[in-house]
Amino acid sequence: MVALSSSAQEWKLDTGGVRVGTSINNRSDTFRQVEGTLNLRLPWQWELGSHWRLGTRLDFSSGWLHGEGENAVIGTVGPSAVLSWKDFPVSLDLGSSPTLISRHHFGNKDFGGAFQFTTHVGLNWDLARHVSVGYRYQHMSNAGLFDSNPGLNLHLLSVSYRF
Repeated sequence: MVALSSSAQEWKLDTGGVRVGTSINNRSDTFRQVEGTLNLRLPWQWELGSHWRLGTRLDFSSGWLHGEGENAVIGTVGPSAVLSWKDFPVSLDLGSSPTLISRHHFGNKDFGGAFQFTTHVGLNWDLARHVSVGYRYQHMSNAGLFDSNPGLNLHLLSVSYRF
């Protein structure tokens, strides 16, 4: 039997860090991204039975996107859900964020427009009280808002300070 309980806490600074990644493919259109991150713990969380917890966050990122010899500034703001089990140091992170990029043409690749959406799934590992590392797979696309919508998949690694 699964018991569901919720609790409201205060908004709180959760983590800040750096994320780096690449599109990892053998074609010439490899993209790279480097960004700074800041995450706020939102006041809503749910206890799923006696061992599982589902927390919420608001994630911010700003950084650099490079591909096809072109550079752009990229920024995101959006919610995430974090699923954790007891005091186990690994958690699952899922989210989706509206995204702005300063250019949408990278050589022959046209992302359609400056407004995109970035969705992700990732794992975070709390190495020490204030340090965590993570892996994230993310997909960026404009969700069909523009005629051109090739999307971009990235694999990213992160290092974060836990407040």
